[in-house]
Amino acid sequence: MKQEKSKGMTRREFARASAVAGLAAVGVASSSRTARAANADTLKVGLLGCGSRGSGALRDCLTGNKNVRVIALADLFDYKVKDTRDSIEKAFADQNGIDDGHCFVGLDAYKQILETDIDILIEGTLPYSRPKHIVAAVEAKKHIFSEKPFASEPAGVRMIIDACRKHKEQGFSFVGGTQRRHNKAYIDTIKKIHDGAIGDVAAMRVYWCGGLPFTRDRNPGESDFSYRIRNWYAYCWVCGDNIVEQHIHNLDVANWVLDAHPTQVFASGGRIWKPRNEKYGDLWDHFSCDYTYPNDVHVFSFSRHWDGCAGDVSEWAYGSKGKSKCCDMGDGGGTRDYVQEHIDLVKSITGEGPYYHEGERIAESTLTAIMGRMSAYTGKVVTWDEAMKADLSLVPEEWSFEKEYPVGPIPCPVQV
Repeated sequence: MKQEKSKGMTRREFARASAVAGLAAVGVASSSRTARAANADTLKVGLLGCGSRGSGALRDCLTGNKNVRVIALADLFDYKVKDTRDSIEKAFADQNGIDDGHCFVGLDAYKQILETDIDILIEGTLPYSRPKHIVAAVEAKKHIFSEKPFASEPAGVRMIIDACRKHKEQGFSFVGGTQRRHNKAYIDTIKKIHDGAIGDVAAMRVYWCGGLPFTRDRNPGESDFSYRIRNWYAYCWVCGDNIVEQHIHNLDVANWVLDAHPTQVFASGGRIWKPRNEKYGDLWDHFSCDYTYPNDVHVFSFSRHWDGCAGDVSEWAYGSKGKSKCCDMGDGGGTRDYVQEHIDLVKSITGEGPYYHEGERIAESTLTAIMGRMSAYTGKVVTWDEAMKADLSLVPEEWSFEKEYPVGPIPCPVQV
């Protein structure tokens, strides 16, 4: 593959020079974030979204940082707030500062938790609601940890990119839940790839192929909205489908290795395993994508949910001098990446470590996954610009426990 040049430099040399310039810019932001953190010996954290992943992120944050204290919880459901509060009181008594006045429940709970004096918001809700929550957290001037993906439709991605540019300019820190970026084996290996260990990367393949995720039965008399949220990994508007919700991890590695986002994608897929009923929603169960990146590098992407079949979750890069699994040339020891990402966030805030603001990058990885889904659902080639500008409306404008939210038809590229 020919190297792209800029003013007499190879693409790799240009990237290194840009990184040096980026460090200088980080120094400017560091002064404001260090001054902000100096006002308190202990950073106060609040959790929005007390499900298993959100609560897990909070535990990881408290495990990795003794200078963090949790003071607020928020969720749509009161039992989730109670369960999380009980577990934190038992496991992290010395870091627990939650009281009754800082436990918020309902559709406006995100507004209430952002009105408290938390320094860090852990956004652990679901993809459909993250754009609204992240934009509100930026406006409230909070440091942010957010699970991925950031949205289930392009409009949400655009909202977050705009908000995150402002957030970064103000010197706030933002770390996202693509934890491979904080895994030493990946960091070491991808640095070696960038330094030419396997030559120029000509192609990649990335997989998230596993079994069916959880499903939940509907409770008697339960509202549509409550059931859609409890059984969230069954509906496209809530989670984005498996290519967006899970496969974003692998696609983010591709963007990382290639230091770019794709220019277009040609994809297919379907639904052959999942039963066709409300419990299994409107999602597909397999996707196959051919992403084109700058310099005509192709990334072959496979994601599926099939029980009883072979599984693979990995990323491979193929270069002119060899190949790499993207994590096989690094030290696999050290702190667990789920914990390390929270350590990195806190040190970014206090100024004890490098500055992190991953908001725009993870938004781009989210759109990378969404454009794959768009191509597969429609049977058409989708370009980056088309995906970014798409007027695609999935998420209902109004969220209410009183309204009906019927399950949409399973997407089919060829309508009979």
